[in-house]
Amino acid sequence: MDLLLFVIMFILGLVGSFFSGLLGIGGAIINYPLLLYVPSWMGLEPFSAHQVSSISMFQVFFASLAGVIAFRRKVKTGRSGGAIVHRGLVLYMGSSILAGSLIGGFISGHLDGRVINLIYGILAIIAIVLMLIPGKGKLDTSEPLVFNRWIAAGTAFAVGIVSGIVGAGGAFILIPIMLTILNIPVRTTIASSLAIVFISAIGGVIGKITGGDIPMDPIIYTVIGSLLGASLGSRVSSMINVRVLRYALIVLIAITAVKVWSSIL
Repeated sequence: MDLLLFVIMFILGLVGSFFSGLLGIGGAIINYPLLLYVPSWMGLEPFSAHQVSSISMFQVFFASLAGVIAFRRKVKTGRSGGAIVHRGLVLYMGSSILAGSLIGGFISGHLDGRVINLIYGILAIIAIVLMLIPGKGKLDTSEPLVFNRWIAAGTAFAVGIVSGIVGAGGAFILIPIMLTILNIPVRTTIASSLAIVFISAIGGVIGKITGGDIPMDPIIYTVIGSLLGASLGSRVSSMINVRVLRYALIVLIAITAVKVWSSIL
């Protein structure tokens, strides 16, 4: 085992997932630039955009799996805070995002690395805008949940394609869509989006495997770090005010987006 590779990938997985759990945003939007630039800065052979998206996708899969398991435990112990998974919403959005992420994960192996970086650059701008918009969403009510199935399926499919390409789960785009466009209650959105992102990650991982270029050792090392980091981030988030860190992260993502765009242009 290459000790330097293990240490760096473990730390990157730990740091990326820690801030993901701390700030409640999708991990890939943080992990992608870390994986793309930091290894080469530390003297390792740089990863290609294809390899970075594969590592990120596997990381999202295991992180979302851990989140689903943790949520199920909270439900059993009555500590879920009233959040419920809406099966109809998960069926429509989950099946669509699965199809999209399968396609995105597969075709990413046939795309030029600059195209993958370009898509990340676009998603980074979207993430910055969404992080600056105050959170909105109606409170849960006792009324039956009604949503536009075509919009739910269509938007999930589109999110799945771009997420599968860059190795993301798409939560940072899905949640605003569910809250503002579909008008889903907050608690239902939180619980259901967790299941939908996990389904998206399944499709993305399968797509990446069929597309090839899977660096297994870096994936394993990064996943080990990410599982620890996500848990730590979630615990710390309940103890501190993360608003300042959130804006600092926006600046970091913006700088990364500028670097990605400059390398493309």
